Amino acid sequence: MPQVERPLEAGEMMLIALGSNATSRHGPPPEIVARAMDAIDTGPIRVLARSRLYRTPCFPAGAGADYVNAAVLCDTALSPGEVLERLHRIERAFDRVRKERWASRTLDLDLLTMGERVLPDMETLRHWVELAPERQREEAPEVLVLPHPRIQDRAFVLVPAAEVAPGWRHPLTGQTLAEMRDALPVAERAEIVALD
Repeated sequence: MPQVERPLEAGEMMLIALGSNATSRHGPPPEIVARAMDAIDTGPIRVLARSRLYRTPCFPAGAGADYVNAAVLCDTALSPGEVLERLHRIERAFDRVRKERWASRTLDLDLLTMGERVLPDMETLRHWVELAPERQREEAPEVLVLPHPRIQDRAFVLVPAAEVAPGWRHPLTGQTLAEMRDALPVAERAEIVALD
């Protein structure tokens, strides 16, 4: 049964991933990501914790310059759809243009989790989590899927996210962010380098 889109309950937290690999009028990627953290922390979204900034290899490999990635743990009374709209507005304010799926970006904001909820439903989440890697490169969901269906696969997401919310538990795997990060190959984790 699909879950109704509702604001977070008291004590629920949401995770947002940030990334940039293109300089803009707002500065180079490290400045863009730091300023985007400030932009998120306004109005109805309150940032509770910020990860360090990390230099990460471009994904997919060869698609552009290295990224600067980070994550923030937040609280809000907004619904998931309202959060997504707000994140897209912030991306546009930082000159994000959505043309190609794997193009360089001045700013990429991904809603990773909202509390423990699964959207739109467990069956859809399972489909996208279990999708074969070659199909992942070609297909994207047309609806918001939470938690983000690739969260468990990507070191550039897991390393900063586990820094701010190590105990968040994935509803399908039962693993925490820290456990998922630690389960990645050592070589993948080593590619994620803190900037400070």
